[in-house]
Amino acid sequence: MDFKDTLLMPNTEFPMRGNLPKREPDIQANWEETNIYEMVRQRTKGRPLFILHDGPPYANGDIHMGHALNKILKDFIVRYKSMTGYDAPYVPGWDTHGLPIEQALTNKGVKRKEMTVAEFRKLCEQYAYEQIENQRAQFKRLGVRGDWENPYITLKPEYEAQQIKVFGEMAKKGYIYKGLKPVYWSPSSESALAEAEIEYKDKRSPSIYVAFKVKNGKGVLPEDTEIVIWTTTPWTIPANLGISVHPDLSYVVVETCGRKFLVAEDLLETVKQEIGWESYQVLQTVKGKDLENMVAEHPLYGRDSLVMLGAHVTTDAGTGCVHTAPGHGEDDFFVGQKYGLEVLCPVDDKGVMTSEAPGFEGVFYDEANKPISQKLEQNGSLLKLSFITHSYPHDWRTKKPVIFRATAQWFASIKDFREDLMKAVEETKWVPAWGETRLYNMVRDRGDWCISRQRVWGVPIPVFYAENGESIITDETISHISELFREHGSNIWFERDVADLLPEGFKHPGSPNGEFTKETDIMDVWFDSGSSHQAVLVEREELQRPADLYLEGSDQYRGWFNSSLSTSVAVTGKAPYKGVLSHGFVLDGEGRKMSKSIGNVVIPAKVMNQLGGDILRLWVASVDYQADVRVSDAILKQVAEVYRKIRNTFRFLLGNLSDFNPAENSVPLKDLREVDQFMLVKLNKLIKQVRDAYENYEFASVYHAVNNFCTLDLSAFYLDFAKDILYIESKDNSERRAIQTVLHESLITLVKLVAPILPHTADEVWAFIPSMDEDSVQLTDMPEFTEIENAQALEEKWNQFLSLRDDVLKALEEARNEKVIGKSLAAKVTLYVNGKTRDLLNSITENPAQLFIVSGFEVAGNMDEAPENAIRLEHAAVVVTKANGETCERCWTVTPEVGQVEEHPTLCKRCSQVVKENYSM
Repeated sequence: MDFKDTLLMPNTEFPMRGNLPKREPDIQANWEETNIYEMVRQRTKGRPLFILHDGPPYANGDIHMGHALNKILKDFIVRYKSMTGYDAPYVPGWDTHGLPIEQALTNKGVKRKEMTVAEFRKLCEQYAYEQIENQRAQFKRLGVRGDWENPYITLKPEYEAQQIKVFGEMAKKGYIYKGLKPVYWSPSSESALAEAEIEYKDKRSPSIYVAFKVKNGKGVLPEDTEIVIWTTTPWTIPANLGISVHPDLSYVVVETCGRKFLVAEDLLETVKQEIGWESYQVLQTVKGKDLENMVAEHPLYGRDSLVMLGAHVTTDAGTGCVHTAPGHGEDDFFVGQKYGLEVLCPVDDKGVMTSEAPGFEGVFYDEANKPISQKLEQNGSLLKLSFITHSYPHDWRTKKPVIFRATAQWFASIKDFREDLMKAVEETKWVPAWGETRLYNMVRDRGDWCISRQRVWGVPIPVFYAENGESIITDETISHISELFREHGSNIWFERDVADLLPEGFKHPGSPNGEFTKETDIMDVWFDSGSSHQAVLVEREELQRPADLYLEGSDQYRGWFNSSLSTSVAVTGKAPYKGVLSHGFVLDGEGRKMSKSIGNVVIPAKVMNQLGGDILRLWVASVDYQADVRVSDAILKQVAEVYRKIRNTFRFLLGNLSDFNPAENSVPLKDLREVDQFMLVKLNKLIKQVRDAYENYEFASVYHAVNNFCTLDLSAFYLDFAKDILYIESKDNSERRAIQTVLHESLITLVKLVAPILPHTADEVWAFIPSMDEDSVQLTDMPEFTEIENAQALEEKWNQFLSLRDDVLKALEEARNEKVIGKSLAAKVTLYVNGKTRDLLNSITENPAQLFIVSGFEVAGNMDEAPENAIRLEHAAVVVTKANGETCERCWTVTPEVGQVEEHPTLCKRCSQVVKENYSM
């Protein structure tokens, strides 16, 4: 007889190798065929709702690692919630309007100016849907479960209709107005931009000090004094209408180089060094407030430049005398308004100087710096020209510099409901907690929101104009346009004449002849996505407002979190979310931003094709996502190794349960040995730890807890010694069935606990577990924590034993290194222990030799009685020797019992008995 055939070795068809790139698409095909999303929804129907509202990614290009991180985090939460007592629908969405799509079509050779606006918009829509299809396939490949066949899309008529209602409601409350104000203007996009569309990059700019001659010193300053200003935008000098000083600062008139100059006293030394004055004499000191309403002479055009008081003036840099061009700066605008200055903006939509800048007409603003500086130098006004590199605002789409430029724009008046906004921020739960401070400060400090854009691919601003120029926004017009958009889409605004867009029979006193015009600007795309609480949470019957959670990258504090808050509070008085969770950016392995030029970009599709979606998901679970995270081939390789250990644990559990029927073979808790009960205590601690971690969105804690349980509690201890029982004993041996009971409980628990993170693997394992009523682990609930009697005492006792076991394993390793033994089963362990350890060992009814995985074991005496060759460790002095006897051919234990049974001379008594009972001829 070949005794190997008598061993109950693991038996399972669950493959050792994941082969995820090939296997996952098959699993996903099955999900699609069975409509697993709908099955989950049906199962959880009637439960309390948990709504994670998806922030829409932009429909352009392949997904990147930031997308993957975001969507996978959302999927963790939605999957977990649907397994813990909630109905958690997930409706994905896409942001589809805006410049990038216009630009993409232009790059493809579409000649926009050779077609109508409506025709061009049709091409934009078609392109957007192509991008959605591409991204949808990639998001689904990540294993993200959602209503992918019915996403929300910002270009859909029903979405646009609700967006119009949001605009109308804000207008009704007086929050929408049109005004001439300086806004961020992108010459490269030919459009106004919101703060959220600005990014800062270094730019080299000219730095000039310019002297303005005093025209009228009001009897305070000598008429031959010159006021010195500093600017890094010489191109704005033609727009200068004034000079701002701080009322509380001290200013000095100094004489140097035969001229008299006025600068702030605190900046005098800095100005001296910058301009290069060798020496100076202070002639006069005067307070800023005494300079008010003096008049200087514009250095290029000789017109008046008014001296004004402004609290925005600082001594951080410059001269303390601030060049003021109301058409090109927010502070300039407000101080100019206070003093009744006009708003001069001699730069057109394309960034080209106009006829209002005589001598520089037709020159691009940035190229005008040089001729303007030369003109100032010729007339003696330029005191110093140098160049500096500084952080400067850029258009986040085109990556080109932007300017401040006064234009007539539509605004949402944030100041009118700022207090409500700040209260809403305080009532929201923020993770991480600093998110509250960040958004609170943004809301507190932000100006009014410029919501109009001079583009064509977007939702039109639904405003009509009467013959007298009055803008028309009424309940009647808003309701009518909303319904038109719902029925036909917003393209109708560009396809129909004004008369066909107005309600039938519409009259207005400002248009006695019934003549009207319509607004041609579109809404800021942040208004689009920021209206999703109305267009999705209210529009979709399976959702509700406020959402329980918004989850996006940390850049969305100034983006979607902000715009959604503004529109929601304006319309409802409340935030659109109960909680906000943010994550960091994805960097390469060295902490650098990913860049095609550097060649350090990690592409999700490539990772999934090489390693699998579950490896990518496990990586997401492993990182501290609330900060910036790193990813590289080396990091993913480490994660794949952890996955391998988890998978091998599943395989071992499945393999050793092939002959176990839980209905017939389970051992009641009270009949389990202490070591088995101890493992169930550890398992229940894992349940509590993991569920708490999921609740707090601490997925790295789930990752580490599961990994530690698999590698330390199971592999390194319980499964390690259990093999001797599982493989060697008879099938129905009570100790074997007890261990299988624990293994079965551990298997089901682990599969459920990792299901939100590793859905493909979890469903794959689930299919191999016999007697499961549900077709998918996704159709089950998370395991519940069970309090086991005497759990604390059990844990304390067996943790002490594990510490002792660690000592024994160290001693065995040392003996192995010294060639005293080979495998641990060749060893006999003799312990010399203190009283506490002796009591511990006496209280254990399990076989210590089996627990230590040795063939011989004894406690010989106290620690102080240990011989010199003992290995002295924390809990015991250990002597390792070769075990007496022969090696059993079946169980590999070394024992004198081998050969004592005549029938089986190469087996020990235990194996002889098992063979006799189960395999006798």
